[in-house]
Amino acid sequence: MSIQGAGRVWRRLDVTVRDLPLGILFLVVSVLPGLRGHGTEVGDLPTRPFDSLAVVTLALECLPLAVRRRWPAVCLALVTCGFALDQLRGYHSAAGTALPIVLISAGSHLERRRRATVVLLTVAYVPLAIALSQLGSGGETPAEFVTFYLVLALAWGAGAWLRATRLAEAERRERVAAETRTAERAQIARELHDVVTHHVTAMVVQAEAARYLTAAPERLEQSLTAVSDTGRRAITDLRHLLDLLNPDHGPGTGPGHGTGATEAKEPRTPAVGRVLTLVEQTRRAGQPVDFTEQGTPPASTGSADLVAYRVVQEALTNALKYAHGSRTSVQVRHGEREITVEVSTDGTGSPSAAAVGSGRGLAGLRERIGVLGGDFHAGSGTDGGFTVRARIPAGGTS
Repeated sequence: MSIQGAGRVWRRLDVTVRDLPLGILFLVVSVLPGLRGHGTEVGDLPTRPFDSLAVVTLALECLPLAVRRRWPAVCLALVTCGFALDQLRGYHSAAGTALPIVLISAGSHLERRRRATVVLLTVAYVPLAIALSQLGSGGETPAEFVTFYLVLALAWGAGAWLRATRLAEAERRERVAAETRTAERAQIARELHDVVTHHVTAMVVQAEAARYLTAAPERLEQSLTAVSDTGRRAITDLRHLLDLLNPDHGPGTGPGHGTGATEAKEPRTPAVGRVLTLVEQTRRAGQPVDFTEQGTPPASTGSADLVAYRVVQEALTNALKYAHGSRTSVQVRHGEREITVEVSTDGTGSPSAAAVGSGRGLAGLRERIGVLGGDFHAGSGTDGGFTVRARIPAGGTS
């Protein structure tokens, strides 16, 4: 097994199992003959050889380390009692070093009654210091007892600092996650706006036109077929969005399954080559559109092709809604490092109405293109028409 694999297995173990080796290590070190009597010493008591009570003392100081993160209060209470017994009996074992470690751990992991714990430990230290001073030979001064207390307080403070740092990092991650979710929701809203608005607008326009074609059955059939085709494309695009939200939502598993075998084969990301499909759909809705495409798309465009597709889609949707019947021109130019899109509508429609179309959809496109480092402009011209221009760097991710 590799080191990384062993590390993953170790992290999957219960926290008590991972903390137990530290307690066993302290226990083993404390019983080594060369280290007996060379541990922490407070109170200047003579060192006493280990006896049967020393076994209980060492167990209290070492074994609770296994639960120092799961039950920090219990661990702190047991180790503190063991340390007091160690000093009062004069064992002076190396296990006494576990007390500062437990204080750091409790300061870091204790969740409730933290102030009460600090007060209780401080109050308990006073009679311990008095008892050690009376039992000792008198060589320990009050200043030394105070110094040892400050060392223990410093250990608790280090744990509290670790806790504050961990909480701050958790808050930062939560804030980043919330911002990410907000950005993703905004992205999904933009995609839904682009897809639903365009297709539904085309269907409404085509259905309205069909009402006046009852005297021409062949043209009525063509109009209804266009409405049906547009609805199928809307279902396909919505299914692509569902695939992004839920990868398990594969083609043919959602609503509209069985509407056509070709839908499952369509690419998830609309390419610039599919702009012609948008143009044809808009033409069938009664909007005269001229389409020009120059250059050859590069091998890798990143998300630039999708953004270019959305620019054309939004511009044609606004033309249908606010300048229906006005001649519209779509120009797409492929460069080595960018895609340029220009969609202009003649001023024969309503300029004020066309300007309304530069709301949420165009604002979302402006933001997306800005993220890619491109340029975006949408506004009315001197002739009363409306023009959308976009320069989209190729190779970036949106």
